[in-house]
Amino acid sequence: MALFEPLFKALNDAGVRYVVVGGLAVVLHGHARLTVDVDLVVDLDEGQALRAIDALVGLGLRPRVPVNPRDFADRSIRETWIRDRGMQVFSMLDPSNPMRVVDLFVDHPVPFEELWSRSREFELRDTHVRVASIPDLIRLKRMAGRPQDLADIEQLEAILKAKRPRAND
Repeated sequence: MALFEPLFKALNDAGVRYVVVGGLAVVLHGHARLTVDVDLVVDLDEGQALRAIDALVGLGLRPRVPVNPRDFADRSIRETWIRDRGMQVFSMLDPSNPMRVVDLFVDHPVPFEELWSRSREFELRDTHVRVASIPDLIRLKRMAGRPQDLADIEQLEAILKAKRPRAND
C-alpha cells in the first residue's frame, strides 16, 4: 500500500473526488491478491478532472500515450478517444517506478454520484482512500468479465456473505 499512499494523499490534498475500483479495491475489502495498478473513477467535471491530472503529474506520472495529460479533462477529447481508439482507461505511469501505474476511466461505468455515495472510506497510515462498495465492485467486474474479474467476484461475494448477520445470532 505504501507505493500508492502518496497518490491518494495528493488526490485528497487537491480535493479530487475519486473512487478506487479494480484489484486494489478488492484487496482493501479484504481479499489478498496481486495487483499492479490503481484503477480510479474520478469525477469527470472539468475542474475535478484537471485537479486529478495535475496531482498525478505533480507526482511524476506521465500518460502512456503521447498526449497532453490535461486533455483528459476535456469531455470532447475523451469522447474522441472512446470513439476512435476504443479507449476505456487513460493510463498514467511513473517513469522512475514502473510498478506505479494509474488507470483513469475515461467514462463513468456507473454514474459517478451513485458510485461515490455508496463508496467506503478506508484509513491508511498517513491518509484515507475512497473505495467502491462491494456490490458496485461486483457490478463493475461483471461488466469487465475477464477471468481475474470472475475470480474476484467469487471472493467479494464470500466477503459479503461473511459480513451478513446470521438469522440465529
